[in-house]
Amino acid sequence: MISRRNFVLAAGAAALVAPLASLAQQRGKPARIGFFYYGTRRSAMETGRYDAFLQGMRELGYQEGRDFVVLARFCDGDSKRLPAIATELVGLEPDVIVSASTSTHDALKKATATLPIVATTTFDPVRDGYADSLAHPGRNFTGVASLLSDIIPKHVEYLKMALPKLSCVAVMWDSGNSAHPAMLDGVDAVARGNSIRTVRIRAGTPEDIESGFRTMARERAEAFMILGSTFFVQQFHRIGAQAVKHRLASIYVTREYVEQGGLMSYGPSFRDNYRRSAMYVDKILKGAKPGDLPFEQPMKFELVINRETAKALGLAISRELQLRADEVIG
Repeated sequence: MISRRNFVLAAGAAALVAPLASLAQQRGKPARIGFFYYGTRRSAMETGRYDAFLQGMRELGYQEGRDFVVLARFCDGDSKRLPAIATELVGLEPDVIVSASTSTHDALKKATATLPIVATTTFDPVRDGYADSLAHPGRNFTGVASLLSDIIPKHVEYLKMALPKLSCVAVMWDSGNSAHPAMLDGVDAVARGNSIRTVRIRAGTPEDIESGFRTMARERAEAFMILGSTFFVQQFHRIGAQAVKHRLASIYVTREYVEQGGLMSYGPSFRDNYRRSAMYVDKILKGAKPGDLPFEQPMKFELVINRETAKALGLAISRELQLRADEVIG
């Protein structure tokens, strides 16, 4: 016999699924969702970002194949391919596109001013021209605004806690990321306030990363920061190995870097951003306009530390830093 409680739960679940069934009937076919990722397909899978988006869709009652199909396009970290792939994806006329990074946002911005686009993360959508304001975007973009410039002081603070006598920090930035120049100025300002000299390391290719570490050694940097970029996500193994080789403490914005051997990360949960982007897709498929959907702030920030990497670098993680950490791995 079905209890009253189970009956109510079942009825509630049916109510959630009903709009999807209605939508499918109205459309006559599954929704078409574009997925535009600057890196490789393998990276999107290994970092869990692609699966996080699909998880978000499942949580809303959507079934892939029945209710939606994904038109995924990957640039393999090659910025020269961005315009052509963006144009191709827009030409397929999906109902909405999930865009993964500043590079893909910029390419889509040039390719269409009407097709709905959900950004999984943006540094500053107003400054970068994707929205008129966070509360009222007014254009064809919406999504999650990470405002990563706000966490730069924390990156400097945590590096100082790991290296109390820190006097020189290198800042690795992506030459293909339009948001990074402004962020570099922010790093310089915070570093000066802490009597720390900065060295800018411009990188756009794997070879740039190799030469960048040689520059760090020449400039006697004791640690380095990596500005958020999908390009760097593709290079986690290389960056982690070079950091240990040159015995440099480091911090990044996403935990994937720490999972691949980096020392620390502090920032929003990007996997959670991808999962939450499904909510925007759901609203757009049901008729909402992206310009009417406010950009949201990240819900979760986390400090993650790799204990094994600290040992390899000869660093002792202070009790204070451990207490601040959301997770210590390794």
